[in-house]
Amino acid sequence: VQLQASGGGLVQSGDSLRLSCAASGRTFSSYVMGWFRQAPGKEREFVATISRKGSSVRYAMSVRGRFTISRDNAKNTVYLQMNSLKPEDTAVYYCAADRSEALITTQLSNYDYWGQGTQVTVSS
Repeated sequence: VQLQASGGGLVQSGDSLRLSCAASGRTFSSYVMGWFRQAPGKEREFVATISRKGSSVRYAMSVRGRFTISRDNAKNTVYLQMNSLKPEDTAVYYCAADRSEALITTQLSNYDYWGQGTQVTVSS
């Protein structure tokens, strides 16, 4: 599967953004999907994950209550709605797909396919 992330940009603290990740192929619904981010000089970190049918989700503590992950299997797309953005949310955001049998997964190493990343910059 090929993943194409979009929707990043430059916003002010407190603003919102919605990231999208479009997947190629007809097997999108068979993948657990996740969002990760990587700030300059830091390791890539888990943000959110969603199960194949969207019934289970999990978030990093740092974004819980502000970010919402969702998916539309008919459109082969996963979304990340980001509200109340903070300067510390500044990073390149990556979507990823996991083809394993896991319900959801927060482990970066479990993901098999990665998008190219989209830059999110939050100014104070």
